[in-house]
Amino acid sequence: MKLARKKLRLTIRAGAFLLLAGLLCWFALPFVISLPPGLAENPAASPVFLDRHGRIISHLTLVDSTRSSPVSLDEIPQDLIDCTLAAEDKRFFSHGGIDILATFRAGWDFLRKRRVTSGASTITQQLVKISSPRGQRKLTTKVREALLARRLEMTWDKRRILIAYLNRLDYGNLRIGPTEATRFYFQKPLADLSLAEAALLAGLPQAPSRLDPISHPKRATARRNIVLQRLAGLRPANAHLVRDALTESLTLRPLREKTSAPWLSSIGIHPGNEIRTTLDLKLQQTLETIVREETAKLKDANLRHAAVVVIHNPTGEILALVSSADWNDRHGGQINGSLAPRSPGSTLKPFTYLLAMERNGRLPCSILADIPTPLKTPQGISLPENYDRTYRGPVTLRTALACSLNLPALRELNLLGGPAPLAELLQQLGITTLGNDPSVYGLGLTLGNAPVRLLELTNAYATLARQGRLLPVTLFPDRRPSLAESRLPFSEKYFFLLTHILSDKEARAPSFPPGGPLDFPFPCAVKTGTSSDFRDNWCIGFTPEFTVGVWAGNFEQQPMKGISGIAGAGPIFHRSMTELYRTDTPTWYPLPAGLTEITIDSRTGKRVRDEEFPAHPYARKDLTDKEHLPLMATTADYDASGKALIPFLYSEWYHSPHNHRLGELLLDPAPAALEPLRITSPANNSTFLLDPEIPSGSNQLRPAANLPEVIEWSSETLKIQKEGRETIILLRPGTHLLTALDKRSGNTQSIRIHVKSL
Repeated sequence: MKLARKKLRLTIRAGAFLLLAGLLCWFALPFVISLPPGLAENPAASPVFLDRHGRIISHLTLVDSTRSSPVSLDEIPQDLIDCTLAAEDKRFFSHGGIDILATFRAGWDFLRKRRVTSGASTITQQLVKISSPRGQRKLTTKVREALLARRLEMTWDKRRILIAYLNRLDYGNLRIGPTEATRFYFQKPLADLSLAEAALLAGLPQAPSRLDPISHPKRATARRNIVLQRLAGLRPANAHLVRDALTESLTLRPLREKTSAPWLSSIGIHPGNEIRTTLDLKLQQTLETIVREETAKLKDANLRHAAVVVIHNPTGEILALVSSADWNDRHGGQINGSLAPRSPGSTLKPFTYLLAMERNGRLPCSILADIPTPLKTPQGISLPENYDRTYRGPVTLRTALACSLNLPALRELNLLGGPAPLAELLQQLGITTLGNDPSVYGLGLTLGNAPVRLLELTNAYATLARQGRLLPVTLFPDRRPSLAESRLPFSEKYFFLLTHILSDKEARAPSFPPGGPLDFPFPCAVKTGTSSDFRDNWCIGFTPEFTVGVWAGNFEQQPMKGISGIAGAGPIFHRSMTELYRTDTPTWYPLPAGLTEITIDSRTGKRVRDEEFPAHPYARKDLTDKEHLPLMATTADYDASGKALIPFLYSEWYHSPHNHRLGELLLDPAPAALEPLRITSPANNSTFLLDPEIPSGSNQLRPAANLPEVIEWSSETLKIQKEGRETIILLRPGTHLLTALDKRSGNTQSIRIHVKSL
């Protein structure tokens, strides 16, 4: 009897010990192990870019290339919750993290069949598994997951566990969570899922690749039906709904991502945020279509790429930015054309004339010389031409800019002292690609021989549109820089005059006939540009509200087949600007104080009586500064037949085949006030070193002056020879005097140079 009692006590003690050990394992041991770091925070959401109105532009991927959009449990349809429980853990709301019945069943099946035939992991255990770093699957791993599942069950409520699980589930095709899965497979919101669709999604996490409904629809449908059959056992009252779902055909609408503004993905951002941009999605999509259609029209002319920037002038916000015609083009389609430095052609000329107005007192009616002009470049002396390879003689500044003539712009920049003032102005306007030494571009800077970015140049034009107010471009409204108000140091009236010229259809008509892409039913200032080798063409313009910049060309630098800015970028510009005013009403600038309208003779730039307009064939209306009115024309400006007299400066042009104006112009036989002679190169007291190891030609000096047409060079100690229009001085050691003679007046200017041998 005593022995029996002793055995009973031992049995009770052993049972108590086992019970205590079990309780410790069930309630205490789970707290010895740390929760996976992946459970510490909510799952990251894929970055989503929004437009200015809150519309989704694009869903980006996380660092592992997946897409995820976590939601709350209340946002998930009950059908999807029930189907998930039926598929994965039907006793989820009754167990404590480990389903004892399922575990014993799985163990018994393993013992009977000597292989794993069914799983016993609960949703809580699976949550631990998918939140933990990947590792080798072994018994200790399963034990760890079971203990952590117990810890979660004791510290989290069931709803929190369930939504954490659902938001981390892999539904295949790199879609994490039910929101992204529904968007990808059905292109609909979660709330619109049918019971059959919910069952399909609930079955996928078991084997996302093997059950992929796109690649393996039969497997996916079979798995869906298993889920529905399990659901019928849990929802006997809704058996008829399950029967209907079982007969529903599998209808997928796989999402094919055609993202607007795909370049946004290259911008460094933090995941998990909804990032609001200043873009207008509808405008962005329309402009992408325009670029695609217009470049397709010119494919045979070897134009494949184009980029567009639209800026809202009052704020500097980017409303649309098209980086390329085809993001998937293997020939550089993923290059952002708005940021790629390219040759801007004549689009820099307006800034040269802005400087000429401010510093040289030029007005739209000022007469400029469009004549052959040798100019010094870093490579030597060149004889630049206009786009049409002809010269027009005396023209107004309005005509020179509106018709985009090269020679007047080059001569104006020369009078401003060379490329430095223009480079300084462009840098003030935000152009960052010019470098620190503008002399490498020479006077050709005004013709666009320096690289610029479309985005920066478009904003420079937006500064013209704002009449000198400087603003940085903005893409993210919550990251807008807070800057003090700043303006360019130019009079408002010069911005207005420049804008007036760029919007003058009549003035540009000789080079850009009416009815083309530069004409609008509302005022619009616009300028085109074409690189000399047809590798780039541009069209940039503005209204008070918007500035639109367009570049067209090929990213791999292949030239187009004779496509100019008017033909390549122009149609894209026209359609883009027209789209902006589809619903808005355009405005225009009021006439600034200090400007007045006058009547001029377009041949001389001088004022004539208002009553002579429009009867006088050369009378034109123009705007001018009240404080600097041009002179009145007198009889001394004309011959007896009414031809305008022009100075000797035009002599060579006048007698050349380029002169088609013999019926309106005549060389003035009388001497006139002459522009003073000025030697521009070399500088006085310059020193030159002769190196005998440098090939022949290093001893040649090509001098330059501001009046190359009427200059004659001489030196008593150096030999001077002519090669075409160029003057070449052959250097030798010593100190020499060079003299330039103005053949019109007989005036001379001399400089001293020093030549040494190495």
